[in-house]
Amino acid sequence: MAVSAGASALGLVGSMPSGPGVIEDTLIAEIAAAVPPPVATFLLTSETRAKAIVDHVRRCGTNTVQLVDRVEEGAHAAIRCALPHLKIVQVLHVAHAGVVDEARASADAVDAFLLDSGNPNLAVKELGGTGRVHDWALSRRIVEAVRRPVFLAGGLRADNVAEAIARVRPFGVDLCSSVRSEGRLDTDKLAAFFAAIDHASA
Repeated sequence: MAVSAGASALGLVGSMPSGPGVIEDTLIAEIAAAVPPPVATFLLTSETRAKAIVDHVRRCGTNTVQLVDRVEEGAHAAIRCALPHLKIVQVLHVAHAGVVDEARASADAVDAFLLDSGNPNLAVKELGGTGRVHDWALSRRIVEAVRRPVFLAGGLRADNVAEAIARVRPFGVDLCSSVRSEGRLDTDKLAAFFAAIDHASA
């Protein structure tokens, strides 16, 4: 459904402390093996240790890993060494200005960033799928500060994605909760979102 609507990548959500869309690793592997090129397959993992991340990717067979939490020191390099063909996307939760420095510090270690609106400091971590918009001015600062593709997430909907693209100028946009109804992808919501992106691009 997502590919037919125009998605250039699929986010396949592994075990998370909270948020929508979680599926079993066996199903992630099945989907990843069936996705037609050139659509990318992103494994969203909440693992923070390099070995656990590598093991998770190997179980699932995706071509990209999306690290939704802060990882242990040296993890990016260890992942790169173990899986040299894997693309690494680090999620940054845009809650304060310090995230700009955080992006600069890790830019050489990753292939891209994804800016989201979670809160990893809560007792039950929010690592995505919150449906909340964050400060797009901070997101624009990150786009300007790093020489890496930056995806924008966090509360994007058909009625605000054009403004988000105009204000942040991201490489791409990422969405989850706004195209779901009762926990499942909704064809009409997907169509409306992609129509809004096409309009913004035009």
